[in-house]
Amino acid sequence: MNNYVLNWHDSAKNTGGSKAKADVITFLLKRNFKVIDTPSSNLGKIWSSITSYSKLKKLNGTLLIQYPSGKPLLRKLWLTSARRCSNLKVIFLIHDLESIRFHNNEEHTKDQNEEIRFLNKAHGLISLNHKMTTLLKSRGITIPITDLKVWDYDNSQLFNNNFEYDGSVCYAGNLIKADYLTKLNIDTPLHVFGPNANLKFPKNVIYEGQYSPQELPTKLKQNFGLVWDGISPDTCTGIYGQYMRYNDPHKVSLYLSTGIPVIVWKDAAIADFIKENRVGILIDSLNKLDDVLDSVNSAEFAEMKKNAQRVGLQMRQGFFLNNAFDQLAQLI
Repeated sequence: MNNYVLNWHDSAKNTGGSKAKADVITFLLKRNFKVIDTPSSNLGKIWSSITSYSKLKKLNGTLLIQYPSGKPLLRKLWLTSARRCSNLKVIFLIHDLESIRFHNNEEHTKDQNEEIRFLNKAHGLISLNHKMTTLLKSRGITIPITDLKVWDYDNSQLFNNNFEYDGSVCYAGNLIKADYLTKLNIDTPLHVFGPNANLKFPKNVIYEGQYSPQELPTKLKQNFGLVWDGISPDTCTGIYGQYMRYNDPHKVSLYLSTGIPVIVWKDAAIADFIKENRVGILIDSLNKLDDVLDSVNSAEFAEMKKNAQRVGLQMRQGFFLNNAFDQLAQLI
């Protein structure tokens, strides 16, 4: 029996999404997964999807597909072909749930139901965390499912070994989605990295530039990495803010794999992982950030720092992906 992974070449570059999918391929190759490659061109993808059964019918084992990849029609063609192969089991590794991210209300139950029906056609799912898993089951997922817990991160840079506590904070992400930054009313300097820095920031927000996912860890020198989303500093709200209740932000793994503890919204799905592993601070409002950072002492920060490096080392080894896959393989 062999293990396979479908390599779908997404067009996005220098983003957390493309980095996460590329890292999955990297870590699975290290444990001898065989790659089922797809062409880079759109025309090639269409033809490859149409003829996918001929590629898959000789396989014997388990095929991991990262979801979502490609247009819905192409996903359907690949899944249909894979399910026609009696010797092949299909696992979806969920990166995003579009029905939750964009259609999470009663007006879009059709979109939600369609996504659930599609996912249920696989033999098993790797969900991001237990809160997403609970939601999926409540909406009709009946196949075996395990939790990733947190994204691994292929990071070859040196750990950030700055154990001196000064309460400094960084943020990395697409700034066009970080409208809350324009409304901050705090004194703590916030060093931000990412594209679309054409917003009007307050004086405490310091723009540091845009770097590739491979280079960015070398630029993060601060004590904490901020994980926040939405339109308000008071709480995570709006489409992107509320999505944090179910997803695993990839920037968490950027920070921790660099050895940097995190500051996370207390109602985010990832908050449970942060608390259990003691790798950061949970906060309900960014407007309280000054007081929260003032309350942290050097010993507390040193413990979070050591834990961040411990978890970061696991991430660099693909621990969480391998563990979730192995658990699921026993169930399907």
